[in-house]
Amino acid sequence: MKNSEITALSATDLQEKLTTEKASLHNMRFAHAISPLENPMKIRETKRLIARLNTEVRRREIEANS
Repeated sequence: MKNSEITALSATDLQEKLTTEKASLHNMRFAHAISPLENPMKIRETKRLIARLNTEVRRREIEANS
């Protein structure tokens, strides 16, 4: 997901996507601990997406308070 797509999301969509991605990361980590994932770089990509989503949420909070 690109940054332009993230900024286009509404606040509720952002929170929903963030929750979904966190659950996905948890499931991937669990599956990777049991047996190696086919593509372990998906864990890294998911972590970065979560960081991008958190950054956008925080940016909107700061904007709202200004």
